Amino acid sequence: MANILQQYFPMIRTREALLGDISDNENLRQTWQKWNEAQQREFLNYCTGVKGVKILYDSFFKEILDPDSAPERLEELLSLILKQKIKILKVIPNDSTRIANESSLVIMDIVIELEDHSIANVEVQKLGYKFSGQRAACYSSDLLLRQYKRVKSEKGTTFSYRDIKKVYTIIFFEKSPKEFHRFPECYIHRCSQRSDTGLKIDLLQEFVFIPLDIFGKILHNNGIRDQLDAWLTFLCTDEPERIVKLITEYPQFRKYYEEIYQLCLNTEKVINMFSKELQELDRNTVQYMIDEMQDTIDEMKGIIDSQKRDFEKTEAAHKREIADKDNLLADKDNLLADKDKEIAKLKALLAASKK
Repeated sequence: MANILQQYFPMIRTREALLGDISDNENLRQTWQKWNEAQQREFLNYCTGVKGVKILYDSFFKEILDPDSAPERLEELLSLILKQKIKILKVIPNDSTRIANESSLVIMDIVIELEDHSIANVEVQKLGYKFSGQRAACYSSDLLLRQYKRVKSEKGTTFSYRDIKKVYTIIFFEKSPKEFHRFPECYIHRCSQRSDTGLKIDLLQEFVFIPLDIFGKILHNNGIRDQLDAWLTFLCTDEPERIVKLITEYPQFRKYYEEIYQLCLNTEKVINMFSKELQELDRNTVQYMIDEMQDTIDEMKGIIDSQKRDFEKTEAAHKREIADKDNLLADKDNLLADKDKEIAKLKALLAASKK
């Protein structure tokens, strides 16, 4: 019996057909056997429509929102997010050094130049718990500096700082940092630099943070209310009933799912894609554990340092107390010595008076 998604997307394969492909191919079979039971189940569930595909996987995201082959899709999403008409001019190569060296739990990273020559960096973060404002500021500054170097090189002696355009840093969080959960009714945060006097000055850097886990909770309560909600639902939901509602109310997304399930017909390709995602997730999980352990070490070090300072303060206080007592005893000894001298003088006077 077909599941609910197979009724809408008949190209979705059955579990038996998919397992047959894996069994008949030694390389696929070896890859399959390296996965644990939960990973095997997840792969089968999304390839057979038991659950929806995770669009936030790098491979699927870039397949659907490829700014080279289908720029109008990312343009629409960014237009809704930035509240202005967006036209993509070109894709800018990633700074592979930063991505390789950063342990930021990046799932996906796209850098594009817009028609007005401003730059947008679109990222998905698997675990946003470590994604601080400082890191976002550094990413933005990195893009700004890259733009400055490129434009200055192109313009030469005619270069002006007015040639430098805005830089947008747009971060989707699959699991957002705890700071965002203080605002459970807000699923999109737009940030920019402004003067406290009302002075109008273009400081170029703007940020948008989208906690999809918070949006998911709001979605369950309020449903899909507009086009932006539809896009965010597409990005974050894997519930078949929710997907059916999405493609019924917003038919454009049906085409996107059809493309994904056509991709899933290529068992070898989709297994390799999933393996890549698992490797990235494993790396991220290890880094997450390292960071958690480092946090614990730092916390313990802080406690030890605090206790050491308290001990040193207590020890210093004891030393001062002992010194004060020693001084008091010395004063008493001096007083007794003076008294002894007075008594000796009195005895001498008394002896002299008896003669």
